[in-house]
Amino acid sequence: MLNTIFVGFYDMINKICKLPLVLEPQPEGGYTITCPLIPNLITEVDSVDEISTNVSDALEALIEGSQDLGQPLPEILRPQVVEYLFGLKP
Repeated sequence: MLNTIFVGFYDMINKICKLPLVLEPQPEGGYTITCPLIPNLITEVDSVDEISTNVSDALEALIEGSQDLGQPLPEILRPQVVEYLFGLKP
């Protein structure tokens, strides 16, 4: 049985973002975690208490790897730039 949860993380401008995570129970115990919005994000945990830490570590490694290889980040991880026209906020 697959479970989907949402986890929040801080992006580069300290804004909280939510990602859907899919937890797949493993026969030996623990879970494999993936994210449908970020195909290369995959990690494992022994318990649900480790989800936030392991996902954060996996995201950090994914971002560093993309930068090292000169590949673009998945759109959901790209910093959003908002332009202000005439001093008015959108």
